[in-house]
Amino acid sequence: MIAADPGYWVRALTGQLLGEGAKIEPEVMEDYIRCFHDKGTIAASRADFRSGASTDLAHDDETFAAGHKVECPLLVLWGTQGMVGHGYDPPSIWQQYAAEVRGHAVPTGHFVPEEAPELVSAALRDFLD
Repeated sequence: MIAADPGYWVRALTGQLLGEGAKIEPEVMEDYIRCFHDKGTIAASRADFRSGASTDLAHDDETFAAGHKVECPLLVLWGTQGMVGHGYDPPSIWQQYAAEVRGHAVPTGHFVPEEAPELVSAALRDFLD
C-alpha cells in the first residue's frame, strides 16, 4: 500500500497527526515522500513500528527490572495536541528510566520538530548549554 503511492500515504498519515492549523513545510514533506519511495525505508519503518509494540517493550522491561537507567541528561518534548501527555506527565514517566530528565510540552501535534522548529531549537539550545 505504501509503495503504491508514497505521496498519498505520507500526506494522509501526517495530516491526521498534525496539530490544529499546523503544516509541514513543503520541502520537508517532499523529502519524507522521497524517502518513502525507497523500499528499504518502507521496510525499516514497518520494522520499527512492529518492534515498538513488541520487542522494544520486552527489552525495556528487562532493562528496567535490572535497574539500568539512561545515564546522560535527557530532554523530553511532546505536543499538547498529540496523544502523548494526556492523563500523565511525560517527564515523570521518563524519570523512572533516566537519571536526569528535563522537558516540557510544545503547542504542536505529533510532529514536534516539523511543526515548531524554532521552539525545538530553542529548547535544544537551553538543554545543551
